[in-house]
Formats: sequence, structure tokens, C-alpha cells
Amino acid sequence: MMGTPNSYRCVADRFDVGKGTAWRCVGKVVNALYLHLDKFITWPNREKAEEIWTCIKNRYKFPKVIGAIDGTHIKIATPKLHPEAYINRKGYHSIQLQVICDHELKFTHVYAGQVGSVHDMRVFRLSGFENLCTEQHFPENSHLLGDAAYSIQKCIMVPFKDNGHLTNAQITYNTRLSQARMMIERAIGLLKGRFRSLLDTLPMRRTDLIPKYIVACCILHNICINHDDYIDVPVIVQNECLQNVAQNVIQGLREEGVEKRNTIMYYLQNENYNL
Repeated sequence: MMGTPNSYRCVADRFDVGKGTAWRCVGKVVNALYLHLDKFITWPNREKAEEIWTCIKNRYKFPKVIGAIDGTHIKIATPKLHPEAYINRKGYHSIQLQVICDHELKFTHVYAGQVGSVHDMRVFRLSGFENLCTEQHFPENSHLLGDAAYSIQKCIMVPFKDNGHLTNAQITYNTRLSQARMMIERAIGLLKGRFRSLLDTLPMRRTDLIPKYIVACCILHNICINHDDYIDVPVIVQNECLQNVAQNVIQGLREEGVEKRNTIMYYLQNENYNL
């Protein structure tokens, strides 16, 4: 069921079981996987964080990165209750999945369940991840990489807004960030490429059960990577216009992020001069 876009009826017929039996089997597996969420999706400790930022710096020259963050929409059938709330900016019903991955494409944090109409930055706040933005979880002034949908802060570096007048240093910064941030695009592509039920309309009506199903797919994704089981999936990067994004971020956090981003920009500029 998770690995194909087929309906329950189709899968049940293939295995010669009733549709209800197939539904119960999937539910049992999902619940069993969810019980082990904290075992397979874990935030990196100090030693692992250093391994991640060292590897990313060697590959992309961007310093102190311990992961990348992004959101994706999981298409669902029209819900019975409040269907209008689930319509996203692309015009279809969906539930949102926010993920953070490391250099190995393993998910280190997942959050699913918000309706499709909610903006990425609001999903970020509702996920409670801001509570993890501490020195303990981001040692040595480390950070995540995000796209323009996120507001800059000390723990999340985002690109400079391209107004047509970026300096060479800002362009270099944006290029390096974009190259490094591709790991989250690849991780999401790998997740949906392996568990293709997430690519098509999810064959589930219970919106209260869908988030657990999505997270179970993420757990299986990590288990596969732990066993070096990768598949080749093309990555499609969608450039979306995010001009009028609400940025209700505490001003102090934003100023810290801007100052840190400028420091990294000058570091990358000096590194180019030394090559």
C-alpha cells in the first residue's frame, strides 16, 4: 500500500484478502512503526552534528550546517469536514509534512498534520521546533538551511531576497546555500519515490489517521537508509513566488540571524579570494 499508488481494493485483490483486512493490516503496521518513532528519527547529538557539518562543509563549502528544512504537500481526497481548509496554494486538498534531513538524507525531525492552506512558516511554529533552537541542539553556533518560505533567525539560514541588485558576495552566499539545501529536495524525492502512495492522492479518508501514516513512511525511509538501501529518483525543484510572506518573528531573533548570515557571506567571499 505504501509503495504503490494503488487503491485498497486493488491491493486487496492482488493478495486475495478483503478490503477491510488490508486496511487493518496497514493500520497495525503503521501503529507498530509509530511506537518506534524516537528510535529511528532522532536529532543528532554533539558528535553526530560535528560529523554532519564537516561533511557538508567539505562538499559545499557552507559552514556549520547540521541539516536542511522544508515542507511538502501530501495530496488527499476531499475531506468531509472543513474541506476548504485543506486546499493549498496549488488548488488541491492536502496535508502538510515538514521534514529536516542530514547529509545522508535521513530525517532528523518530522511533523505532519497541518492542513494544506497553512503557510510553511506557520507550520514551523506550530510544529514546536522553535523550542529545540537552543545551544544544546545547535552546538557551536550551527544552523539549518531553509528556503525563502522561512524567516531568518539564528538557527535557520535563508537566502538573500533577489531584488536584482545583489552583490557578488550575496550571490555567492545564495549559490552555496542552494547547492547545500538540495539535500532536502533529494530526501523528499526519495521518500515519495519509494513510497509512491505519497505521490498520488492518498487512499485514506480519515484525516486524523493520515499524519501517523505519513510519519510511518518517514520511519521506513530512515530504516532503508540505515541499511544503505537507496533508489535513483529525479529531483524536481519548484521555484515558487513567495513575495508577500508574513514574517511575524521576534525582532531579536531576526537580527541575530541577519548578523550571522552576513558573517557567513563574508566568510564565503574571503574563501573565494583565497582559491
